[in-house]
Amino acid sequence: MGDSVAVDGVCLTVVEHQNGALSFDVARETLARARSFGAEVNLELPVRAGDPLGGHYVQGHVDGVGRVRSAEPEGDGKRTWIDAPPDLLRYCVEKGSIAVDGVSLTIAALDEHGFAVALVPHTLTETTLGRREPGDEVNLEADVLAKYVERLVRTPS
Repeated sequence: MGDSVAVDGVCLTVVEHQNGALSFDVARETLARARSFGAEVNLELPVRAGDPLGGHYVQGHVDGVGRVRSAEPEGDGKRTWIDAPPDLLRYCVEKGSIAVDGVSLTIAALDEHGFAVALVPHTLTETTLGRREPGDEVNLEADVLAKYVERLVRTPS
């Protein structure tokens, strides 16, 4: 009760826990920014003080919804292209960070409509991303550091 859990990248507070099922209250802001949850979701607990930080800073604050453009085999993994809204795409850079359905990933390539991520076998088996097909919607969270830099550059001192 009261703990935060990221559900497909959306940070939610547990309001009920019974028989292995979790219940959450969801704000209108969340409903406006995130896609609807499916039958399978990615779950992640927050990092606790003192835990190692492996990966990128992900807050569970979804910025928008993207759409899978393509998902093609690439060696043992898969290269997935995701189209993103322009207001989110401006925070994307090649080799930068992006969270897709709560999974922290590195941007492998970029074009005017979206970005590509290279999904390794572990990500394909341990998350829902291996089952995403063209046309599927995904929750996107841009790198928070890019948002802070933008704010600092635009704000007069």
